Amino acid sequence: MSSDLRILLIEDSEDDAELLLRELRKDGIRPGHVRVDSAPALREALREKSWDIVITDHNMPGFGSAEAIAIIKDTGLDLPVIIVSGSIGEDIAVAAMKDGANDYIMKHNLARLSPAIKRELRETRNREAHRRAQQTIEHLAYHDPLTGLVNRREFEARLHQALRTASEREQHALLYVDLDQFKIINDTCGHEAGDGMLRQLSVLLRTPIRDSDTLARLGGDEFGVLLSGCRLDEAQQVAGRIVDLVRDFRYVWRDKSFLIGASIGLVMLDDANLRASDVLRMADMACYAAKDRGRGRLHVYRADDQELLQRHNEMQWVGRLNQALEENRFRLYRQCITPLGPHGSSHCEILLRMLDERGELIPPGAFIPAAERYNLMPALDRWVLCNAFGWLARCRRQGAPLNSEMFFFNLSAATISDESFYAHVSHALQEHDLPPSMVGFEITETAAITNLGSALKFIEQVRQLGCRIALDDFGTGMSSFSYLRTIPADFIKIDGSFIRDMDEDAMNLTIVDAINRIGHVAGLKTIAEFVETQAIRERLVEVGVDFAQGYGIQRPIPLNAAQSMPPG
Repeated sequence: MSSDLRILLIEDSEDDAELLLRELRKDGIRPGHVRVDSAPALREALREKSWDIVITDHNMPGFGSAEAIAIIKDTGLDLPVIIVSGSIGEDIAVAAMKDGANDYIMKHNLARLSPAIKRELRETRNREAHRRAQQTIEHLAYHDPLTGLVNRREFEARLHQALRTASEREQHALLYVDLDQFKIINDTCGHEAGDGMLRQLSVLLRTPIRDSDTLARLGGDEFGVLLSGCRLDEAQQVAGRIVDLVRDFRYVWRDKSFLIGASIGLVMLDDANLRASDVLRMADMACYAAKDRGRGRLHVYRADDQELLQRHNEMQWVGRLNQALEENRFRLYRQCITPLGPHGSSHCEILLRMLDERGELIPPGAFIPAAERYNLMPALDRWVLCNAFGWLARCRRQGAPLNSEMFFFNLSAATISDESFYAHVSHALQEHDLPPSMVGFEITETAAITNLGSALKFIEQVRQLGCRIALDDFGTGMSSFSYLRTIPADFIKIDGSFIRDMDEDAMNLTIVDAINRIGHVAGLKTIAEFVETQAIRERLVEVGVDFAQGYGIQRPIPLNAAQSMPPG
């Protein structure tokens, strides 16, 4: 037993107190103690010091154990009480235990005192451990374990409560905060570094908000701020302060230093008819609008905001696209890429279409932007590859004429950034027993430049495998020609915006001619897109472009339609 045991002794007889203490010392206990013999002295001792246990006589002049227990209970302390008495009846002892005493011991049997103290101290420690565990469980139910902030569940509950009081007079504001470039930290230094930054930021973000407001971690690198009783101009000031704080924050992890930013969507809560789920959706859309406008800024949600309405429509597509994938409601089409010179073989581009819930065909321009924005393109690209490869393999087994030397597949920026996609291509070629020379991949100039490192790695891998590469939409970038030295392509597809009216627009004709000449100098074949008239085709022949593709050559047809050659 530790010698610093703190005993509060309620006893009017100094001799009896010394007798009790001597018994404890015999058992190796050297307690620190204070002796009191009245209610006022007991209250003062409880206020001034903390105690491990209380030992009280049962009956003293004008003061007894029942009153002592009542005073201790009033403090709310979990303080065990042992009654030590010279004479106490069984019925009185039972009543004392019901009042809150933990044990009673007769003075002529003090040998029981030390074991009783040890037992009660163990029980006190167990109760304290249980309370701490219960508090931890309750805290985790409403708080994020990493940052200690309110979690999403509790945030949504408080948002519900705020909406009940929302009106034009009683306005609240919701800020949806998404960190910019946070993924870089996790990717370069690991999640331990990312977790450290989130903990530091959770402290920083408390700075501009009041005690009456709520700061929550909603998940990943997303935070929510609920500003109670707050006008729009005040909410904008708080949001601006958060943007500035995060922009100026420098996070150092070992030998690396990182700068990040914050994009914020703001929604005013001024209508009690709003639902929490709708408010969070509005805030999310506004936040992504802020990211689209350059990140590190605030965007305020307004019901008539055309940009947000477009985003809402795109978000509706996410569910439809996932359902279409589950129900296999995508279809493959093909369009011929024909040679413009006397020599050369025809090629073919594989195109994707979608069937709506009624079986009507949906063009790619309606769903591709949403798939790209919400990272669904890798799944669609793999679906296209799998189904087209299967069709090609069946045609080869059956000896069906393909009328094309090479089949081109469009790849999104997200797909070429996926390090596992090359292995997927290699495995699919082997599984379907297809020669790699039959396969070409179209990568837009913008996607290649935006993800240059990933694009170069993928291009080098598939070209070593035997596949070909075409740079799509070429010419739209300011530095298109300079990248021809960097990106090892086989074809360039001249962007259709230059092709459509090149027979009437001298500037576009000159641009097409320049792209074609430089492409040939770089050893590349050129393909003109959006060739819709015979006049444009004739111009392309004059310029010396190698291939043409467009409605003037062949309209897209279902992949499994009867083979037919486009007009020569």
